Amino acid sequence: MAEEISFDRVAPVVPVRDLDAALDRYRRLGFAVRAYGGGERYGFVERGHVSLHLTEWAEHDPARTASAVYLYVSNADALHATWAAAGVEGRLGDPRDTPYGLREFAFVDPDGTLHRVGSPSPAATTAG
Repeated sequence: MAEEISFDRVAPVVPVRDLDAALDRYRRLGFAVRAYGGGERYGFVERGHVSLHLTEWAEHDPARTASAVYLYVSNADALHATWAAAGVEGRLGDPRDTPYGLREFAFVDPDGTLHRVGSPSPAATTAG
């Protein structure tokens, strides 16, 4: 019988126009950041078990080549308050309860990446 293969982590690769600006933005949002030490304009951002890779791409056009990531967190309201206080450029939506039991908000950064963030909805956990 073949050995079962487990998946341990995932790290989406997100295109950015300016790696240095993107690393600074993620740092201000509470991520640990580091640039790749080789010749490529590439970086890594991590927070807890979440990792994203950033690739600087001269042809990146947020209207055509943007990305989306979904981040599951323990408290969407607390993270929203933290990100709002960070004052980073982009569009930060208000948290809301969804019909599928999550409390969510969205953040679209200047590179066009949609970050949807969700945690269990307090209304859903008390109703069940």
